[in-house]
Amino acid sequence: MEDSRTLDAPAAAGGALDAFGALRSYLNTQILGQEGLVERLLVALLADGHLLVEGPPGLAKTRAIKALAHGLEADFQRVQFTPDMLPADLTGSEIFRPEEGLFCFQHGPLFHNLILADEVNRAPAKVQSALLEAMAEHQVSVGNATYRLPRLFLVMATQNPIENEGTYPLPEAQLDRFMLHTLVDYPDRATTLRIMELSRREAVTAQELPPPKSLLSQEKVFAARREILGLTLADSVAEYIAALVDATRNPAPYSAQLAEWLRWGASPRAAIAIERGARALAWLDGRDFVSPEDVQAIVPDALRHRVMLDYTAQARGITAQACIEELLGHVPAP
Repeated sequence: MEDSRTLDAPAAAGGALDAFGALRSYLNTQILGQEGLVERLLVALLADGHLLVEGPPGLAKTRAIKALAHGLEADFQRVQFTPDMLPADLTGSEIFRPEEGLFCFQHGPLFHNLILADEVNRAPAKVQSALLEAMAEHQVSVGNATYRLPRLFLVMATQNPIENEGTYPLPEAQLDRFMLHTLVDYPDRATTLRIMELSRREAVTAQELPPPKSLLSQEKVFAARREILGLTLADSVAEYIAALVDATRNPAPYSAQLAEWLRWGASPRAAIAIERGARALAWLDGRDFVSPEDVQAIVPDALRHRVMLDYTAQARGITAQACIEELLGHVPAP
């Protein structure tokens, strides 16, 4: 029998899974035609990661994380990123109180559970670096003091692929901090009709997001995370993840096409993201083991922002998605 890598934790079952199923159903009634975005939001929440969402305006990106916050026992803060922002606009700053003769720290918007960093690439480098520390360390530094962020902390950042004027491309080090990079596209015609009906109904009731039947507690989120780490990950599946990441760094043995296209491969953080994401997908599906199909489903979003294409490949219109498809086609699955 094949050896497996497991951690001592119960299999995916019970109240946490039922609660996440109810939350998923609620989100899919409020964000129509974006089931993939809903699933990736839940994966990021379960894997304690952050999500970068890219798509044209008006595709319910903001509504998605607002609805997630609506279904959780958690607070939410939206931050509109602009070129004139300062790091203190995110982290907070020391405020002098003359009546006390002391400086007191005024918490910024990052001190919430769910953060929407809207159009994150419009902020300058100093602001992006402040967000980077929060995402990587779950803390912010102001002066010589460090302040911890909430235990449940998720950043969903958005980018508009249409307009690049007045933007500051995110550096690779910050992109690597996002667990997943998800693309959203336009809904189909039938879904557009349903969205129109939903909008009309909300206008009549003057209620944008109706409350769910029950709120998902933070303790159930933490319990689900423990269950996920207890899923069985077969050695062959773990080796498959490692091979996929290695193929982005040393592509020649796998595909001459990949060797021509890729300039830089993925970091070890990519392997962690793939494993955690695959575990979350398996758990949401009600299984106690991770399959190669779970890995293949999460790989595009885990690698899309972590591979760098050669200049000649970019000039020829080759995309990261094409590289990932080539990768999945040439690295043998168990």
